[in-house]
Amino acid sequence: MTARDWTADRDAVFDRDAFTCRHCETVGDDATTLRLSPVGDVPLEGTVHESALVTVCADCFATLEADPATAPVDPDALFRRVRETTQLQGATIAAVADFASLATSLPGTLETALDDETDTDLADSVSDYRRTRRDVLLAIAVVDAHLETLVALESTVDPDVRPSLVAFTETAAALQSGLTETVELSETVVGALERCHGCFSPLEGTTCATCGLDAHGIDDWRNDDGTDAFDRLFGTITETLQDAAETTDTLTDRTTALAERLTA
Repeated sequence: MTARDWTADRDAVFDRDAFTCRHCETVGDDATTLRLSPVGDVPLEGTVHESALVTVCADCFATLEADPATAPVDPDALFRRVRETTQLQGATIAAVADFASLATSLPGTLETALDDETDTDLADSVSDYRRTRRDVLLAIAVVDAHLETLVALESTVDPDVRPSLVAFTETAAALQSGLTETVELSETVVGALERCHGCFSPLEGTTCATCGLDAHGIDDWRNDDGTDAFDRLFGTITETLQDAAETTDTLTDRTTALAERLTA
């Protein structure tokens, strides 16, 4: 990703994240051991708001920025990377499910907060939403980085291994697509509340004045009378998660097939 100007002070983001990598939980102390990484959609030019920045350690930053062409190609290293990708993707599925659950609870939380003329619960939920969204987008980005490396290795492995590796990467990529769709649908819940899906600021128009994100379209999630079709949106989120679970079963089979091919 090209260099950007940060709207937030680096130390402020590090402090918000307790000087801890949001992926592997490595604790650092300053910019020599920690980095900032943007997650999710960010403006193509200009600044990146702190709500789209996460703290990562040097190793995780290197994973995100690695050149796939430099990965080792020996069978042991290849299967370790496949196994690590599978483990990371399994954890990401759980994180996406938690994020979806949080997002779908926000309409009720917002309504209750307004009725009670208090925003204490809402503030806590918004903070949880922002943090969980950043973490889940980071998790998806890390898995994407691993998959990019595996795809780059497809042309370099033994021809007998290649079909199994391709089958694995294609299935893993399909799972990533489903997880990304679930996140976007969950963000759409926030858009339907007329809030920015990134920083949760009130929306006026289609672009957030606070962080610059373009709002997700919500026309498909309106009833004929103009009200929000939350039930239909929530049902679609559940369906995409179920599809992801089914894809996981296929991925397990293809991981086993690849392992057998590598050890044959």
